Amino acid sequence: MRFRDRAEAGRELAGLLSDLQDQGALTDPLVLALPRGGIAVAEPVARALGAPLDVLIVRKIGAPHHQEFAVGALVGDDPPLYNAGTLDRLGLTEESMAPVVERERKELRRREERYRAGRPAPDPAGRTVIVIDDGLATGATARAALRHVRRRRPAHLVLAVPVGAPDSLDLLSAEADTILCPHRPAAFSAVGQWYEDFEQLTDAEVLAALQLHRA
Repeated sequence: MRFRDRAEAGRELAGLLSDLQDQGALTDPLVLALPRGGIAVAEPVARALGAPLDVLIVRKIGAPHHQEFAVGALVGDDPPLYNAGTLDRLGLTEESMAPVVERERKELRRREERYRAGRPAPDPAGRTVIVIDDGLATGATARAALRHVRRRRPAHLVLAVPVGAPDSLDLLSAEADTILCPHRPAAFSAVGQWYEDFEQLTDAEVLAALQLHRA
């Protein structure tokens, strides 16, 4: 199984979530996408549900000398969420990671300003919040995103991804009220392997989708 692109993956999720909406399970939905890839998946969902769409920006925190190796994640003004075991194995401490966190928080704020242009983030309190990404590998960014939303008291919290690693999905079971993932292949190494077209979205494409479904 491979999706042609993120839009196709989003249409599959849209169908499943529309069924839940028809059953009365998605009251006052708000769709939050993890950009940039999650936007292309979330746009068909927002359209099908008639729901507002916004971004939830999560920055991976990379090891100081190997930025691609994530040791944690950062959302909004929340404290960094670290994988304590990974920090220990690399001989790192939260104090030693402070310069990396400061740099990533600056980039996070830059992107929030770019995508929101000064608009406040929508309030998830009392709503059904659907957090969407284009796939789930380790689950580190999804965990940070879900905890960020949970602290803002949604009525129901949904994680929806088209494809994900089974073990990682299991580890997130306590973080969301509902996890919707139609494809859970046992042989999972990276999200991109499940897409024929996995080109990164441009900022212009992200902004266009947000303009169509502004919260």
